[in-house]
Amino acid sequence: MAKQKYYVVWEGKQPGVYSTWAECQAQTDHYTGAKYKSYESKAAADAAYKAGWKGNWGTGAAGAAGAAGAAKSKGTSSFKRSATVETSEEIDYNSISVDVGTRGNPGPVEYKGVDTQTGDIIFSCGPIKKGTNNLGEFLAIVHALALLKKEGSDKTVYSDSVNAMKWVKQKKVATTLPRDSSTEEIWVLIDRAERWLQTNTYDNKVLKWQTKEWGEIKADYGRK
Repeated sequence: MAKQKYYVVWEGKQPGVYSTWAECQAQTDHYTGAKYKSYESKAAADAAYKAGWKGNWGTGAAGAAGAAGAAKSKGTSSFKRSATVETSEEIDYNSISVDVGTRGNPGPVEYKGVDTQTGDIIFSCGPIKKGTNNLGEFLAIVHALALLKKEGSDKTVYSDSVNAMKWVKQKKVATTLPRDSSTEEIWVLIDRAERWLQTNTYDNKVLKWQTKEWGEIKADYGRK
């Protein structure tokens, strides 16, 4: 059973503490500058809401990033690199956020990319007959990169899937999903995405969305 989470909305249509992601999403979708974050307990959420977003929203658990972030000008980001993925301490709102929705894993897959600032849908695909969460996320990232290259845009791409981000860097997926008649549709898309990565270059950053610090990614389907 999924662990209960509580969602603090500091800046949204109706600020407060909510017990479901759907309630939080209703207050933050299409709200410019929304500030929200998930917590593991009601007590922690209530305390964070009372304390305000400064030092809580867009920071690490220890709060150290909050002090650093407050000193930075709006719209700037500080990046750190691991062996395989990059993360940012602050949200870059000049970006596309992607996510996948599945019903079963494997199962029907759909994905979308949204404007991180507004939540407006930029592209969507599916449902695809059968696939996995990570494969859908991989396709969403590549879709975003191809679209941004076509538009000549340097926007960042956010994903909450570490595996999909690794596959994008490697230009190759590593999955146990078999190739058969039931998965043909998604494998056609995967093959096309891998070819695009192998024959194109891009300057866009692909960054890990920090769910624990920032709340659910803007493109989330709310299927928790």
